[in-house]
Amino acid sequence: MSSRTWSGREIVMETLVAEGVEYLFGNPGTTELPLMDALEDYPSIRYILTLQEAIAVSMADAWAQATGRVGVANLHVGPGLGNGMGSLYNAWEGRTPLVVTAGQQDTRYRLREPVLWHDLVAMAAPVTKWSVQAESAVELPELVHRAFKIAQDPPTGPVFVALPFNVMNERTARAPIPPSRIWRRAGPDPEGVAEAARLVLAAERPVVFAGDRVAQSGAAEELVALAERIGADVFGDVLPVQVNAPSGHPCVRARGFGDHAQVRAAAGDADLVLLVGGEFFEEVWYVEDAPFPEGAPVIQIDPSARNLGRNHRLDCGLFADPKLALAALVDAVRAGADAGYRDRAAARMEDIRDRKARETAAHRARVERAGAGNRPMSAARAMHELANAAPEGVIVAREAITADSDLGRSFEFHAPGDAIGSRGGGIGQGLPTGVGLKLARPDRPVLCVSGDGSALYTIQALWTAAHHRVAVVFVILNNRVYRILKYNMNRFRAVAGVEGRAGSYRHLDLTDPDIDYVSVARGFGIEGCRVSEPEEVGSAVREAFASGAPRLIELLVDGSV
Repeated sequence: MSSRTWSGREIVMETLVAEGVEYLFGNPGTTELPLMDALEDYPSIRYILTLQEAIAVSMADAWAQATGRVGVANLHVGPGLGNGMGSLYNAWEGRTPLVVTAGQQDTRYRLREPVLWHDLVAMAAPVTKWSVQAESAVELPELVHRAFKIAQDPPTGPVFVALPFNVMNERTARAPIPPSRIWRRAGPDPEGVAEAARLVLAAERPVVFAGDRVAQSGAAEELVALAERIGADVFGDVLPVQVNAPSGHPCVRARGFGDHAQVRAAAGDADLVLLVGGEFFEEVWYVEDAPFPEGAPVIQIDPSARNLGRNHRLDCGLFADPKLALAALVDAVRAGADAGYRDRAAARMEDIRDRKARETAAHRARVERAGAGNRPMSAARAMHELANAAPEGVIVAREAITADSDLGRSFEFHAPGDAIGSRGGGIGQGLPTGVGLKLARPDRPVLCVSGDGSALYTIQALWTAAHHRVAVVFVILNNRVYRILKYNMNRFRAVAGVEGRAGSYRHLDLTDPDIDYVSVARGFGIEGCRVSEPEEVGSAVREAFASGAPRLIELLVDGSV
């Protein structure tokens, strides 16, 4: 028997190394000093210093989404965890595999409630899969090992671990536990696949809604194969994180919708609805409409039993990995389709291709109309110019808010990882997401597109990019307003019957004074430029990428509603 003992901090660090952690994102305080000191003995883990905890969590979130591995962030006691809660909520909503730790005060005087003391476990519990505090070094090996396991078990998601100061310094003979080797894909029930295929083959107007677990399971190819075989439109979820299907594919339509009425309108006269790997549906507005046509059978595929039939009655629910389930369904449909069905599906696909061509032409015409001397330039023109200038293989961190639909039409994203957004709806993810993406994919150029209101939540992320030499090109769309709130105010007033206030939006403008983002960036150590003319966008983007350093472009765009 070995006589070696391990300190709590060594157990934590050895586990991180064994789990393949490359980056620890954090903002330290006194209770984190044991971990900070231990980092000097573990050079394989790079500490990414942020100036606020929400930024650390968002960077770890983006890194995890881009790599498919567990991201790790380290926060500072109660206030630090509080600062990170908005980003932790987004990771919870996005089902990001994440381990978030925070230093805790010495438990030996916890009854005296020292400075910065709080119940961290209770704080984090509502937005994590598991929230726990280590009470002794003896239990740390099992505890940290389990944290990584739970973060990766379907449905994936964040886990929180509180690390008291004294526990990190205690010693124990219990050694760190190496990672388990677990294959987590579950295949579908053959009888369920057969029933799903029967329903699909009986339909003449199928429609598909796809969410982020399509990308997470690597099922984009199978999703497209099924859509082509049955001749179906594929719509996205409300706030997708990932690229779940190639954006240029004829079957792939717009991202998701904010209420059931919009879902119902998209479904049209569908006589079959297939839901794959998403949260169907997280609405922005309440309406009484049912989301699906009356009488249309509903099939759902998800790796989480919790999601199956949670919001909508199902005619066929498949508890399975989306990639395996879709592949099985494609095979079953191929085997069961007769010549008549194949001809009708081919005709539907021809109509779908024609419509995609018309939509592409209409968007191009809209961009050209918007570019005819309008200043500030429209969001549509700005996104068109950005897409034309972006280098080959670019990854986009997207938090463009009201410009996001134009971004999606202008850029062509081929595969998961080509663009990363934020699911939860809490803003401020964009700038740190850009940094997290570049650290995850140093081989590819990264363009971060953020609205001005969103950028102001986490503008300190620019310092981290400069400090660690993370070469992201940040584009801040400056329209000087909370434009999304003006749109939503219009809808609220229409729904509530408020009259006489059209065009009045008190407290929703970011003016008086105007914000100079180029000067702000320079204060954080990043050079930048302001662009107001669409013809200047391309050269600004190309010069920024050619610099090989983090750069900021302030893009003046139209904020009218």
